[in-house]
Amino acid sequence: MTDQPAKFTDLIDLASERAFGSVLLANDEFFAPKEGLVKATPPEWREGAYTERGKWMDGWETRRRRTAGYDWCIVRLGIPGIIRGIVVDTSFYRGNYPESCSIEGAIVEGIPATETIASEARWTEIVPRSPLQGDARNEFPVTVAEPFTHLRLNIFPDGGVARLRVYGEGYFDPRRHHPGSEVDLAAAENGGQALLCSDMFFGNRHNLIMPGRSTHMGDGWETRRRRGQGHDWSIVKLATRGTLHRVEIDTDHFKGNAPGRCMVERCDARAVPMTPNADIQALASRVGVWHVLLHETPLQPHGRHRFTELAAHGPATHVRLNIYPDGGVARMRVYGMPEPE
Repeated sequence: MTDQPAKFTDLIDLASERAFGSVLLANDEFFAPKEGLVKATPPEWREGAYTERGKWMDGWETRRRRTAGYDWCIVRLGIPGIIRGIVVDTSFYRGNYPESCSIEGAIVEGIPATETIASEARWTEIVPRSPLQGDARNEFPVTVAEPFTHLRLNIFPDGGVARLRVYGEGYFDPRRHHPGSEVDLAAAENGGQALLCSDMFFGNRHNLIMPGRSTHMGDGWETRRRRGQGHDWSIVKLATRGTLHRVEIDTDHFKGNAPGRCMVERCDARAVPMTPNADIQALASRVGVWHVLLHETPLQPHGRHRFTELAAHGPATHVRLNIYPDGGVARMRVYGMPEPE
């Protein structure tokens, strides 16, 4: 069964500060700090804004290089995972963007010193040296299908980059969890993926499974006001197959636009005969493969709802959150026991 969206930019940004990504080290950040690379907000331009070092720029910018070599920085992914594509965004860098860039990935165990990562990590090239356009979103597909925890962005020879977006999927690593303990199998940080939804006019479906509590109403999944029959829904692929024990639906910050009710269904895709080319939409429409996990129940605005009395406890690979008739949900947590590999 094919679960991947057609375009990699539809996936979660694994490096964003919203996912607790960070920039650990840069060889130079004279004009603009390295932390700007992973800001969750779009780049901005401030006309006439200057600092004591020069024009204020929203991103990472190094000084003009007068010796051989190139500039670089190291990014720790907030969600370690498999990278499907990268955007090197040079928005507002018109006469001061790098000529080209390359990107490398590494797996770093534990929490070593930053200098140790820089000197001892084993780097794998995932984007070869490639030309950049100024004031543009430079997109680079990635075909290296192995997980990484850190990236190194190299820019040749110097210049400024507004944002680094690293799109991909988290992966489930049993070593990160205590044996026999419950795991939030829907969480993006554990490898859950928000695959498909009926509508996300006001808020992206990925917000449902992001780390932490939501910070404002825009930091959740929200649909437009429904004017016809039916209801809205969102499908999440679990990090790994498991038996589900409890569900949490959080309508934090949704005070006048929370759903009136919700219902959660589960599906075990391993038990469903599917053709090799079938996609998640085919699974979504199959009759008889979805089973009630949480019966239809009222929701309160701006509240955290915990449900432990579930309708069934069989194995699941996917869950579908149904909301009636529409509205916004900040987070969904689905706790269960992973099946042994």
